[in-house]
Amino acid sequence: MLKRTTRRDFLKTLGVASFAAIAGPGCMSGKKKLSKKSSMPNIVFILTDDLGYGDVGCYNPESKIPTPNLDKLAYEGIRFTDAHSPATVCTPSRYSLMTGRMAFRTGKGSRVFEGTGGPSLIEESRLTLGGMLQNCGYTTAMYGKWHIGLTWKDSKGKRIKQGGKEGVAQIDYDKSVPIPDAPIHRGFDYFFGTPNCPTTDALYVYIDGDDVPVPATSLLDKSTLPDHPFAWDCDQGMVAPGYEFEQADLLFLDKGLQFVKNHRKKSPDKPFFLVLSTQIAHAPAFPAKKYKGSTEAGPQGDFIFEIDAIVGKVIEALDGHGIDNNTLVMFSSDNGPETVQTHLMRKLYDHDSARPWRGMKRDAWEGGHRVPFIARWPGRIKAGSVSDQTMTLTDVMATMASVVGVSLPDDAAEDSYDMLPVFLGQQQEDMPVRPYTLTQSFHGELQIRRGPWKYLDHKGSGGNNYDKNRILKAYKLPELAPNAVGQLYNLQTDPGETTNLFYKRLDIAKELKWLLEASKRSGRSAPLGRIPSSIGIRGAGQLVKREPS
Repeated sequence: MLKRTTRRDFLKTLGVASFAAIAGPGCMSGKKKLSKKSSMPNIVFILTDDLGYGDVGCYNPESKIPTPNLDKLAYEGIRFTDAHSPATVCTPSRYSLMTGRMAFRTGKGSRVFEGTGGPSLIEESRLTLGGMLQNCGYTTAMYGKWHIGLTWKDSKGKRIKQGGKEGVAQIDYDKSVPIPDAPIHRGFDYFFGTPNCPTTDALYVYIDGDDVPVPATSLLDKSTLPDHPFAWDCDQGMVAPGYEFEQADLLFLDKGLQFVKNHRKKSPDKPFFLVLSTQIAHAPAFPAKKYKGSTEAGPQGDFIFEIDAIVGKVIEALDGHGIDNNTLVMFSSDNGPETVQTHLMRKLYDHDSARPWRGMKRDAWEGGHRVPFIARWPGRIKAGSVSDQTMTLTDVMATMASVVGVSLPDDAAEDSYDMLPVFLGQQQEDMPVRPYTLTQSFHGELQIRRGPWKYLDHKGSGGNNYDKNRILKAYKLPELAPNAVGQLYNLQTDPGETTNLFYKRLDIAKELKWLLEASKRSGRSAPLGRIPSSIGIRGAGQLVKREPS
């Protein structure tokens, strides 16, 4: 149990002398004017793709993949054991991270974009994580996979509504750029990356800002790519000249490190927010050449080893620039591990990417959305901390609002809870920050968690078909309440979600169902009138949305 302290002790932990040192004037409207000795930390978020709970050594002692840098990050910071992606697939989870809002509330929240078929799920008027930090004086940058939707136009200037290879073939780049809903129009000052999965979806181009410097001009020749069991899920589509599939994540890393270098040179007294969004460990497993054969766990193991090395490079760069102690680094994944990759890793290498949970990517069971989440902030987060608090990626926005000392408006971050007291060891573990937690599965079906109880408002996995899928049939468990309209599990006594207690505890099932419906009707799960925990009642300013750029 963690000791409760006073607000004075809390501020002392933060390393600041007063409320004003955190909140300061100007953070509420426009960009904040920061003193040369600003207390605002730099913030780095490394978001991986389809990385499972069991893929990281500090979460899985039986892992066959070495992850020394991630293990060190956890050893020097805090590791959450009950962290979740808001959804079980890429697009809705990424939307929720960037907005602090569950994607199902958009009305199209289960969609996964495949190149075209936008527009962005993030409305132009919505306050984003990047936009909030921009308003507080941060320079914001993102490098890597976006995958929240973009607007593409055809030769007649009409928005392309179709996804996949057919939609990509209709793109007229002269009509499409500048891309109106590119990340630089959703809270980021800088962006370089891909519209979707860099090596999976049908549009293989890089976006720089809101431009496409090198359009896709030819059909992808898949015979030029690596061929092994983990190399599936690379869609036929259009590719830009010189596009290198195996180097994508290292390119994003180089761009991110160059941003830090340039920022330190030009604006050393200004904080920055950097998102590094990788393809790893999404299928196909295309590790960079320098990492091939680096593990004894095949291409997928090498791929995951590469993201660990990337984390190490980021920390090394922060230290090299002398800003490591004033940088909050967070690491997580957008959902659980892919089905085929998980099956092959179990079969060929005795490695379980979902361990110890039931389910995988797309599934509403824990393996589909319980993910690693590590945060490190030297001198602020106590080294070696472990928390069992339930949290999701939606909580990053309210937590960062607390870090910079502003209260969020009620029409933003509707599902985001402030986890800063947990980061800093100020929250007792037996006092949950979240009264309940929502997740959504591949088909848009919802789940709700409160304490040990988890209610799935549907039958089956919510994503994968365990009856028809040849690979997944082996992992199907008997349904002990086949006539139930939903599923109820007690994760404390049944972490493997093997026994549906829907009928045996119908009272709890009904209560959670009611709470879920109430949250849907209200449009939010977080309370109104939130005050950032870092400053309490005094000094809390209301954050005002910037006008759309």
